[in-house]
Amino acid sequence: MQKMVKGANVGLTALSEDVSSVMMSLGWSSPTGEGDADVSVLLLDGNGKVRSDADFCFYNNPIAGNGSVQLLGKTPTADGDEDRISFDLDAVPPEVEQIVVAASRYGGSRFGDLNDLHLTLADSSGDSLVQFSIEDAGAVSAFIFGELYRRTGEWKFRAVGQGYESGLGGLATDFGVDIDDDAGEEEGATEDEPGQQDRQDGTQQAAVPAPRAPEPTPVPDGEATTAGPKRHARPRTAKKKVTLPKTAKKSLAENDSWRTARLFPLSVLKNDRERETRATSVLLSVMAQVPELGRRLTAGFGAPAGRMETFTEVSLPHGDSPRRPDGVIRVERAGKLWTALVETKTNGNALKPDQVQAYMDIAARRGYEAVITLSNDVALEGSPLVDVKIDGRRKHKVALWHLSWADVAHQAQMLIRHEGVGNAAHAWLLQELLHYLQHEHSGCHGFQNMGSAWVPVRKGIDDETLCQGDPRATEVIESWERLIRQVCLRLGGELGQKVLPVQRTKRGADPRARRADLADKLCSQGRLDAELRIEGTPGVLAIAADLRTGKLRTSIEVAASEQGYPLSRAKRLIRQLDSAPADLHIETLVEAEGVGPRGTLERLRPEPADLLPKDGGELVGFRLSLFKGMGNGRGSAESGFIRSVDEAVDRFHALVIAQLEAGRARRTGAEAAR
Repeated sequence: MQKMVKGANVGLTALSEDVSSVMMSLGWSSPTGEGDADVSVLLLDGNGKVRSDADFCFYNNPIAGNGSVQLLGKTPTADGDEDRISFDLDAVPPEVEQIVVAASRYGGSRFGDLNDLHLTLADSSGDSLVQFSIEDAGAVSAFIFGELYRRTGEWKFRAVGQGYESGLGGLATDFGVDIDDDAGEEEGATEDEPGQQDRQDGTQQAAVPAPRAPEPTPVPDGEATTAGPKRHARPRTAKKKVTLPKTAKKSLAENDSWRTARLFPLSVLKNDRERETRATSVLLSVMAQVPELGRRLTAGFGAPAGRMETFTEVSLPHGDSPRRPDGVIRVERAGKLWTALVETKTNGNALKPDQVQAYMDIAARRGYEAVITLSNDVALEGSPLVDVKIDGRRKHKVALWHLSWADVAHQAQMLIRHEGVGNAAHAWLLQELLHYLQHEHSGCHGFQNMGSAWVPVRKGIDDETLCQGDPRATEVIESWERLIRQVCLRLGGELGQKVLPVQRTKRGADPRARRADLADKLCSQGRLDAELRIEGTPGVLAIAADLRTGKLRTSIEVAASEQGYPLSRAKRLIRQLDSAPADLHIETLVEAEGVGPRGTLERLRPEPADLLPKDGGELVGFRLSLFKGMGNGRGSAESGFIRSVDEAVDRFHALVIAQLEAGRARRTGAEAAR
């Protein structure tokens, strides 16, 4: 991997033979784990301008350049998360000479507040080619990380590292993105403005959040185009998507015993083999028919943006007897084929290393690009689900990738409920796929078992015989991490928001060493901890599973309002929580002293003054918590631990976080009316 410095450039073919498609990742961290930014990509012609607004790729317009560029969203890593972008360089329109990769922050946040800003570039097999670390981002709200550009028929990469004080609006305008005329009056608009505006016809129109009144000029580093002072508003797009109706039509059935005819029935599934065959066929069929889903699920694996065909029960020669992978995905672009073999497991069955190894060998011999495994399990960095051997003598490299059924359901939810697809038929197909995946007989329910070590570890904690260094504790930590990542996928799909696990560890730390340290803490403290960052919420949702007491605690810390006297702040919080559960536990956070007074919402409603710090302490915020009994079983059955975690998170979000958001919205509306 080549490390780049600001302003340096390199030809991609000098780094790898497999650069027809590449993956770029932008990453950062912050002391609190809450710092974030939005990634955007601009496709520029020979004049350094976008050809149209469609060449401006951002979170509400995640695909550009006829599918050659796609934002894949955030991916959890050992130390936080990264934004990934897929580039099918062979499919980039010939008029595009330069591709600029940038990111932006809002609400007064600056890139200088973030740590470990970096960019990595990998080829289609996942091998890292380039790394660019940024040390001097400064007080800017938009930042160009790097660019891909053509020179004499070859794609090259340049490490730019240029900041824009004028924010996303200034950056977009300088590269030719149009500005809404009517948005020019909205300089006072907040950065919380929704990115998607609902239309009466049920479709949605994409929009970029409007930055506050920007500074006049960008920072003139690097080779990017600069411009003089401008008044920037919201960049305009006209991308429309079809989404499902918000309310279902009234059923024509005579009674509840009538069942709607489904595209993908489940009544005849008798064993695991039938479940695997049906699930593979259903998913691959919908991927081929709904380009948005097919592209989204394969772009991260290096597949180009092109015509996709999918196959099942394919026979391929392998020694004395042929092998039959569960499926094959082929994508054709400009006469070139990209092929992946698919191995599927359902109902919690584990992947078999010998099967996956055989498919890796077949793929290498036949020149295929990838093997994709699909199961209920969730892959973790540094802890592969299947160990395979790679023959270093072979020139052709085959990438091994994994998808969980929770990943598939998440992407289907995001498309049909929040982002939309190209037409009503595609939306209906995705709805049928989601119904199939969520059906109790499909076997495609995601991570559902804490593993064989769960019961012995809980027993060892109860009788105080679990010792540090016990490998079973590490197994439980890995299962806990898988569960938390699945909770993020499920909740994010339901809300249409980014939900990511927070890892408060130093970037670059070995994930196995980190998990070993957490396992030692589990042995000594008997507790599992996790934090979720939900886009748009006032704090981080913390989850603590105390295996000694059998209690689950979900909590969030919110800052106290800066307006009014301390008693007014306490009353304001109680009013915001008017519909929250009576057993909600509220703790006052006091500067330099930690936790102050506490009590349940039921007791504090008539006496909010009981929340005020004693002895004149400075009130800085509140911690809100709900407690729930923890399931005993290791699975997701009615009494299972996994089910209890899901229920605790859902209850806390619906009854506490949603209440805070509704109260804040009411307060903001009242202030605007005044």
